[in-house]
Amino acid sequence: MLSHDRIWAAIDRLAERYGMSPSGLARKAGLDATSFNKSKRTSPEGRDRWPSTESVAKVLAATGASLDEFLRLIDPNVSTPKATVPLIGLTQAGSGRYFTDDGMPTGGPGWEEVEFPDISNQDVFALEVQGDSMEPLYRDGDILIVSPSASVRKGDRVVVRTTSGEVTAKELKRRTAKSIELRSFNPTHPDRIIPVNDIAWMARVMWARQ
Repeated sequence: MLSHDRIWAAIDRLAERYGMSPSGLARKAGLDATSFNKSKRTSPEGRDRWPSTESVAKVLAATGASLDEFLRLIDPNVSTPKATVPLIGLTQAGSGRYFTDDGMPTGGPGWEEVEFPDISNQDVFALEVQGDSMEPLYRDGDILIVSPSASVRKGDRVVVRTTSGEVTAKELKRRTAKSIELRSFNPTHPDRIIPVNDIAWMARVMWARQ
């Protein structure tokens, strides 16, 4: 059933699923940061205010979520299809031959499996966050579902593996023909500029379990 409370709760859950606050989700969608504030959900007279279809469309485009995924968030009792995906630690991913040249898992020793909602028709695998370099957005033990085949745009959260084996997760700040600029989640860690020739693969963060 579509109701005012369920629609707004679905937006809150969508923000949480993609590692953002409602204000952060609004900004990423190109909306005013206060668009999804709880104070904006009713008028001063107490009348319900609903998010516009345009706002919902922008949110789905910004996160890469499907309409089916959003509808399932409106009704949590709807059964969500599950998928089993390969899992490896973020630190471990930087060593050994765990990936093909296009950034997909090779399988075999070193890989485990984890069950997640079937959220995408993209090729995906899972990375377990290790350490504090991505705090406060992602913490030690969080699981990131990433896709090396998904399109990546400015502002997306990405995992990058360099040709030297370094693996880092940051926000894509800028992309040119010669390099990519990455913004760090943790203010104590510097932003990065990596030459394109030094990048083995870049995968977009599609989902996070915290």
